[in-house]
Amino acid sequence: LAGGIILGVALWLRHDSQTTNILYLQLGDKQAPNTFYVGIYILIAVGAVMMFVGFLGCYGAIQESQCLLGTFFTCLVILFACEVAAGIWGFVNKDQIAKDVKQFYDQAFQQALMADSNASNGKAVVKTFHETLDCCGPDAAIGALTPLWREDLCSKKDFLKGLVQATSSCHKKIDELFSGKLYLIGIAAIVVAVIMIFEMILSMVLCCGIRNSSVY
Repeated sequence: LAGGIILGVALWLRHDSQTTNILYLQLGDKQAPNTFYVGIYILIAVGAVMMFVGFLGCYGAIQESQCLLGTFFTCLVILFACEVAAGIWGFVNKDQIAKDVKQFYDQAFQQALMADSNASNGKAVVKTFHETLDCCGPDAAIGALTPLWREDLCSKKDFLKGLVQATSSCHKKIDELFSGKLYLIGIAAIVVAVIMIFEMILSMVLCCGIRNSSVY
């Protein structure tokens, strides 16, 4: 069940409309940073393997097989080690993900302001960011002024929004998007780790119980 929940959460994050709209963009020959998806694919793999390993452990418990329970324990140890490694990698790279996406947006925004922006599809990339995240410009000041002279990049409604609130800057919206997603991934990883620890303890207790009962 835990594996199914993790798999479901990972698939939802993978096909979330906001992240897919942004991370599938291409600016000329340059693809949007997809480091975020590495963590998602790890979660998908862990969820799928957990479902299989859970079935293995359940079957081993029903059959009272020390071999299957030992295999179940070994698989859990390997999964736990992989998850810890993935968690450390994610913690180290959590700020880098948003930074790379912001740099990609800034390059697109600069190219969109140039005359040859159509050749590099910079305008299309910027408009996708603005429509998906409901923002305008790399910061609030530029976002408030852009509609006055480039309505093809930002709509007029963003002018008042940029004056009233500072949250309309795309840099801030990108930070909010990925920090929220990474926070959810972190919670899922902690829950899985706790479940795995209990599974390893209980499987060893059951395995020892079966071994001791077979002696008598």
